[in-house]
Amino acid sequence: MIKNEKAVVVFSGGQDSTTCLFWAKQTFKDVIAVTFNYGQRHDAEIDVAKKIAADFNIPHHILDMGLLNQLAPSALTRDEILIKERDGQPPTTFVEGRNLLFLSFAAILGKQYDARHIVTGVCETDFSGYPDCRDSFVKSLNVTLNLSMDFDFVIHTPLMWLDKKQTWALADDLGAFDYVRENTLTCYNGIKGSGCGECPACKLRQNGLDQYKEDKRGDVQ
Repeated sequence: MIKNEKAVVVFSGGQDSTTCLFWAKQTFKDVIAVTFNYGQRHDAEIDVAKKIAADFNIPHHILDMGLLNQLAPSALTRDEILIKERDGQPPTTFVEGRNLLFLSFAAILGKQYDARHIVTGVCETDFSGYPDCRDSFVKSLNVTLNLSMDFDFVIHTPLMWLDKKQTWALADDLGAFDYVRENTLTCYNGIKGSGCGECPACKLRQNGLDQYKEDKRGDVQ
């Protein structure tokens, strides 16, 4: 049953946030999407988010977070920084404070619409070493937001304990498999759909897709 309440989805136009958008549409009566322009490597991400929101007639806010770009040099905010994994620390694609700020501003926006539910696609199972994708962080921030605004927010993380194979399965259960596969942008090099096939985000996405398709073939047999 759809809750007779409103939700704000933190929305990048990628596989995870788009799956969460479909989840929110089936869970809540009203859904608002919010995308953050923080000078990310590819403007295409914002264009994709705009199109998806328009495809489903979802009110869409784009907020300027340029200050984050100033403060947090990363491979996602600087062309000269190479995308690479690092032993014992997050990869160079980690943007310090990003989810802290995104969820905080999503909550501020949500309160203006009396939307108590914040939905985000963070995931501890495939979190790539990003500390702000952990369940403990989200729960801690949820308490802090409620205290700071005297408002009872609930941060929902539908993907928190799912790997990429299970995320594809959820998209399929939501009737969104083909749409997510063809219309989202996960690639660090800004290529929609299957992406470049070489960056860590594309490899993670494709590995999960291959595993899910293999499981489905086994079920049919």
